[in-house]
Amino acid sequence: MKENRSKHRILILGASGFIGNAIYKELCSYFNTFGTYNTNRKEFEDNKHFFQYNVEEDDVFEILEAVRPTIIISALRGDFSAQVIAHNHMAEYIVATNTRLFFISSANVFDAYSQFPSYELDKTLSQSVYGHFKIKIENMLMRLPVEQVAILRLPMVFGAHSPRIKEIKQHLHEKTPIEIFPNLIMNVTTDSKITQQIHYLINRNEYGIFHLGSSDLVHHDDFIAEIISSIGLFNPILKQVYTTNNDRYLAVLPKENLLPKHLHVLSKQILTELEV
Repeated sequence: MKENRSKHRILILGASGFIGNAIYKELCSYFNTFGTYNTNRKEFEDNKHFFQYNVEEDDVFEILEAVRPTIIISALRGDFSAQVIAHNHMAEYIVATNTRLFFISSANVFDAYSQFPSYELDKTLSQSVYGHFKIKIENMLMRLPVEQVAILRLPMVFGAHSPRIKEIKQHLHEKTPIEIFPNLIMNVTTDSKITQQIHYLINRNEYGIFHLGSSDLVHHDDFIAEIISSIGLFNPILKQVYTTNNDRYLAVLPKENLLPKHLHVLSKQILTELEV
C-alpha cells in the first residue's frame, strides 16, 4: 500500500460531485489523492487535499502546478465551453509532463445511433448538445500520445445516493410524474462498480477506450419500475415518453478492452445493491 502511495499523485477534477467523490473515497486510502470542489461545503474546505476550483473562472494550470499529479481523473461538470478550454490546458500539461488522464465520458457520444449497442471502436455520432460536447473532448484527447489517455464511457449511473435515485424518491413523495422511456434499451452501472474498475485500470497502467456498463441490457421502464418497487409501497405516477415508435439502444458494451470477470456487473446485481 505504501508503495502505491508514493508511486502516484492523483488529482480528481470534480471530486465534490457524485461520481468524482465516489472515486476519491475509493482511491484516497491507496494513493496520494487530491480533488477539486466548487461548492461551499465544510467537509471539502477543511480537507487539505481539496482545492476550490470553478471551471468557468479559474485556470486549471494553477491546480496542476500546485498538485503536480502523475494521474488526472476528469469528472468535471459545468459550462461546456469552459470545460473544453480546461481540457485543452490539461492536454498541454499532459504532453509536457508525461502525466496520464482518465476522462469520464458518456454513452451519449453514440446517441445518434439507435439500432444497436455501441462498442469501443465504433464511430461516435450524437444528436444531443451533451453528446457533441463529450465527442469534442474525446477527439481532442485522442490526438495525445495513446498510452497517456484512458476514455471511460459510462451508461446511466445509479447508486444509493445518486442524483437519479434521489430524484425518483422526490417524485414518489411529492406524487409528481416520473419520466420513463419504454422504447429505450440501455445498460447501467453504479458508482461503486465504476470506482473499482478505475482503481484496477490505474493499478494495471491501462490506456485506451473502456465501456464500463453492465454486461446485460435492460428496458428503461422495466428497470425504473424495479427500483420503485424496491423503494417501497408507492403508487407512482409514470409519464411514458416515446421518442420513437421502435426500440432505441443507448448502451455501451465492451468488445476490445475487457475487464476481468470480478469487475463485470449485471443489472440484477445493481438492483440488489440499490435495495441496501
